[in-house]
Amino acid sequence: MRRIWIAVGVALLLLLAGCAGTKDAVAQTGNFEFVAPGGKTTIFYDPPASRGKAAGISGDSLLHEGTTVGLDDYAGKVVVLNIWGSWCGPCRAEMPQLQSVQEQTGAAVLGIDVRDDRDAATDFVRDRGVTFDSIFDAPGRTLAALRGYPRNTVPSTLVLDRQHRVAAVYLTTVRVSELAPVIQRLQAEPA
Repeated sequence: MRRIWIAVGVALLLLLAGCAGTKDAVAQTGNFEFVAPGGKTTIFYDPPASRGKAAGISGDSLLHEGTTVGLDDYAGKVVVLNIWGSWCGPCRAEMPQLQSVQEQTGAAVLGIDVRDDRDAATDFVRDRGVTFDSIFDAPGRTLAALRGYPRNTVPSTLVLDRQHRVAAVYLTTVRVSELAPVIQRLQAEPA
């Protein structure tokens, strides 16, 4: 009986030790892995060495059917990666803000359109005069590349540095006034 209690105690200590080291993102392999933020809706990852890379982000282009678009198309650029859907009310208000971010900061904006109908999504971007491309990701395969990232948090936005490491996550709608300073700081970081 004593051995069982000792084994249970050791297991609990190991479990608690594992929880104590948990951070918002884990980059054990160098790739970004999202971990629940404990109620936070805005998360910053600093210093740069602590950031995990957003890898495997590519898929069917929404604007150019039959072609592929992804992070590799924006090598060396700060990228604002936005998860949206034409069915999402807050996305309607956010889309013009994201277009302004691209125009005002020179950062690349790339959308990931999730759980959507292609025709509805295409109409959505045309009606709003959006010029940045999106990955059409109805089945959620592209979004799955962001390991552990919440699939039900739409809209949400990730800001990637020039090495495409995740520097900030917004689990809510964003405005130019929130994104512009972060983008400018990332653009000023050494390459």
